[in-house]
Amino acid sequence: MDGDFVIGGVFSMHHYKHTLRYNYTTVPEPLRCTGSIHYRQLRFSQAMIFAIEEINNSTELLPGVKLGYQIHDSCTSVPVTVHVAFQLSNSLDQAFHSGDNCSQSGMVVGVVGESGSTQSMSMSRIIGRFNIPQVSHFATCACLSDKMQYPNFFRTVPSDQFQADALAKLVKHFGWTWIGAIRSDSDYGNNGMASFLLTAQKEGICVEYSVSFHRTNPRSKIQRVADVIRRSTAHVIVAFITSAELRLLLEELSREAFPPRQWVGTEGWVTNGDMLKYRFCAGAIGFGIERSVIPGLRDFLLDLSATNVASSPVLTEFWEVVFNCRLGTFTATGERMCDGTEDMQTLQNPYTDTSQLRITNMVYKAVYALAHALHNTLCPDTNSSTHCDKYNKLSLKEVLNHLKKVKFNQNGYDVSFDANGDPVAKYELVNWQKSLRGSIEIVTVGHYDGSLPAGQEFQINTNLMFMEGVTKVPKSVCSDRCHPGTRKVLQKGKPICCYDCVRCPDGEISNSTDSLDCTPCSHEFWPNAESNTCLPKPVEFLSYDEVLGIILAAFSVGGACLTIMTAVLFYQHRTSPIVKANNSELSFLLLFSLTLCFLSSLTFIGAPSDWSCMLRHTAFAITFVLCMSCILGKTIVVLMAFKATLPGRNVMKWFGPLQQRITVACITFIQVLICTIWLVVSPPFPIKNLTVYKKRIILECALGSAVGFWGVLGYIGLLAVFCLVLAILARKLPDSFNEAKLITFSMLIFCAVWITFIPAYVSSPGKFTVAVEIFAILASSFGLIFCISAPKCFIILFKPDKNTKKQFLNKNKSQHI
Repeated sequence: MDGDFVIGGVFSMHHYKHTLRYNYTTVPEPLRCTGSIHYRQLRFSQAMIFAIEEINNSTELLPGVKLGYQIHDSCTSVPVTVHVAFQLSNSLDQAFHSGDNCSQSGMVVGVVGESGSTQSMSMSRIIGRFNIPQVSHFATCACLSDKMQYPNFFRTVPSDQFQADALAKLVKHFGWTWIGAIRSDSDYGNNGMASFLLTAQKEGICVEYSVSFHRTNPRSKIQRVADVIRRSTAHVIVAFITSAELRLLLEELSREAFPPRQWVGTEGWVTNGDMLKYRFCAGAIGFGIERSVIPGLRDFLLDLSATNVASSPVLTEFWEVVFNCRLGTFTATGERMCDGTEDMQTLQNPYTDTSQLRITNMVYKAVYALAHALHNTLCPDTNSSTHCDKYNKLSLKEVLNHLKKVKFNQNGYDVSFDANGDPVAKYELVNWQKSLRGSIEIVTVGHYDGSLPAGQEFQINTNLMFMEGVTKVPKSVCSDRCHPGTRKVLQKGKPICCYDCVRCPDGEISNSTDSLDCTPCSHEFWPNAESNTCLPKPVEFLSYDEVLGIILAAFSVGGACLTIMTAVLFYQHRTSPIVKANNSELSFLLLFSLTLCFLSSLTFIGAPSDWSCMLRHTAFAITFVLCMSCILGKTIVVLMAFKATLPGRNVMKWFGPLQQRITVACITFIQVLICTIWLVVSPPFPIKNLTVYKKRIILECALGSAVGFWGVLGYIGLLAVFCLVLAILARKLPDSFNEAKLITFSMLIFCAVWITFIPAYVSSPGKFTVAVEIFAILASSFGLIFCISAPKCFIILFKPDKNTKKQFLNKNKSQHI
């Protein structure tokens, strides 16, 4: 249609161009499009005409200016698109203008199109040289945002960069980390998929395969792509592809059964109603341009008759295909002539389907954007009552500059462009769902708004359906998630999404899913059985609540009671010869010290503290030295008593009761002095031993000064050895008046116990170290009480006839004879 100014339109109404063979001897045939007509693209072209007629009838936009249009079919082909671009550029030639004072009739002031990104790029490079603005309704390649290469390019559809980011976030939202990727082998598919893969990698998504093909490729190439999908383990397929290519792939897949797949799509196909016939894609999910309503468009689309379509080859082809008849006066044999009774109201195809007006609205907005830019150029100061000056010399560069600044609202939809010529990214999340009738419908299940802050762009409903018509989100991972308590170990030669889950080493935990590393617990904590949290280590010490502690405490108290009972028995028979003959004062002091020895072992039971650590070692050391000093005194007295019987010897005056007390006190004082120095310089103190057991804390007493500890034990050992030597020297003396043999035997037991104690003490772990020390104390104490006192008690209780002075004297004489 002619007009004062012309808006060009380029749409892919066919998918193929007729292949020409050039013989260079005749004029080439004109380029012709072949294949079935694309009803959706035809609707786009009709929407452009509808918008132009609306503008021509408007009194507010471009008053007094009539817009015309030139609409071309690109056949989805770059060569045809280039040919069209030159045709549109030729309108600028002054040779086509009829005079100096007339309007610039036929001048193309802008172009709407093309649908494909590759074709749009080719066209932009040509018409951009002449500053002709280009507004695409469907070219989404992010590369077209480069203003250095495409300064004249604008679009009403969001860039694929936004869609790629949204798709990656969508895949991540559903937990799909193992996907397959297919794309068109074109600028749209290659650039879009590259943007998606880059974002997906940042989101931790791995791609099992990424394949591409073009609709013009041989069938063998498409078969190979289909085989890759059938053999794959990824259950999710992200398709950055056009409807034309995907249709060929789905046809190939439908020839042979294959496992269900979850399809994730782009606007290029997911909102195309033609694709709904492929039922095995039910549950597909993807982003579509927001659905819209254009009042009056449906009536305009249906307002076609055989008469007004005859002037358009494309409309003629459409009419003949949908009504299966021929327009004109001649038909081949068997073909039906169109008789004028054909009714557009009866058609049910994508051309008449206005329930999903998405890209159609992008065409509508593109026309209005060019009209507003032209209005701002021709009528900057006009109002609704005046007409624009269509005779002014029009500068396309000025139109281009005004197009960058347009901002208006048309039919409830905002239109504006950013510095890259892109609109605000807004999408609907759509889902292919089975209806109650069994058909597949496109249902809106959410929204995406790129203008919102990060993390708030998505609004997703819960009523989604996935592959096989289920509402449960399918799983698509290379490896199952690693639960807390494990960490991920990558499988050699595979993507990062393929890994093994390895349990955390001892002492380490992971408390999050898919943890890369395990975290060591602090020294006083240990992992639980699941290795997902650190728990305080159980504290272990020899306590009164456990069997071992109860047994040792019972023996300790029992030994003390036995010693007290012995002392009571001796006291009751203190005038008897057997008690008087063996230095009764030292005997009672010995029994008292043995009682303390037994009771000192109780200080080793229970939780260590500062006082208990100092008390247990010093009490045991001093009481045992007191015991040893008593035995040593008794042994010396026995030796000196027999030595004093020799003529001229008066040795006993130096070993009377006073001297015995002084000897015991001096020997004990030395041990007290050693203990005092030990406690002052470096006393024992409680510690938490974390090295013996990994999973337990041992509460024990550190020695403080090892020299002090071994000095105390060494002093006791020295006294024990000294007592043993003296007792051995006195073992052949008459036993009626001495207990040298008993002391000898008791010292042998004592020394054997403590010699054995040393390696056992060093090698015993944890609380058993304390148990060994208590056992040594009790064993040596019982050895002394039994060896020294038991024979006397036996005579007192069971052989009273031997406990007489006469019996002792007779025995002594018999031994001398």
